[in-house]
Amino acid sequence: MYRRRGDGVEVFLVHPGGPFWRDKDVEAWSIPKGAIDPGEDALAAARREFQEETGITPQGPFLELEPVKQRGGKTVRAWAFEGDCDPTQIRSNAFEREWPPRSGKRQRFPEVDRACFGSPEDARRLINPAQISLIDQLERQLGLGGSTPESRPQ
Repeated sequence: MYRRRGDGVEVFLVHPGGPFWRDKDVEAWSIPKGAIDPGEDALAAARREFQEETGITPQGPFLELEPVKQRGGKTVRAWAFEGDCDPTQIRSNAFEREWPPRSGKRQRFPEVDRACFGSPEDARRLINPAQISLIDQLERQLGLGGSTPESRPQ
């Protein structure tokens, strides 16, 4: 999701929930995403996952972005859409896991524990590095330029 601000845009990111991600910030954020169920259309899966992780039902039109491959080998297919919300009001689904490890105790954690809107520059700093090109693609499709690896500060 993105929203227009002045001559530019802000992009919507989510932070993964659970104890592993609790103290991680830079390069830990992501777009809302998840797995495609067998026989499910990829756009339908993206819309479902966005809704499950945020409580927000995405509305088109949708801009298809080129897939990216993350370091672990997962391919992320994404679509952008214009929208707005109060990021502090998201409602995420939850998952259960043993915590602390080897304790035998099961705890529930939100899949997403927080969300934010930020400038493309801020988003590039926070997002999983493999997803940076999604922000670049969005800016190009909206006619805002978008950075290239050569133009990004190191």
